Amino acid sequence: MTIHIDALTFDVIIGLLDFERDRPQKVVIDLQATYVYSDDKFIDYADIVVLIRTLLQEKRYQLLENALLGLKEILHTTYPKINTLSLKIAKPDILTGCSVALSETWNF
Repeated sequence: MTIHIDALTFDVIIGLLDFERDRPQKVVIDLQATYVYSDDKFIDYADIVVLIRTLLQEKRYQLLENALLGLKEILHTTYPKINTLSLKIAKPDILTGCSVALSETWNF
């Protein structure tokens, strides 16, 4: 099975610049996670959404790289059934005329 969470959007403190540390900005998260479904044992995508939002709002990362690694760690620890995990974090409003993002895929 593959869980898809697309365009999870919320405001968070993230970034290095002074104004990014002072006020929240919009981030957009995309996730794909594969796992083996058996015997009615499933991964609740709603719980994943809450976990992502909570971690990013509490940690207030400076770098997207560290945010991605933090999300990978907590998702892999919380859901050891995940075989592959793909995450993308976008900051759609940081630059005029484009959205910037960082992504990574892990195989466990």
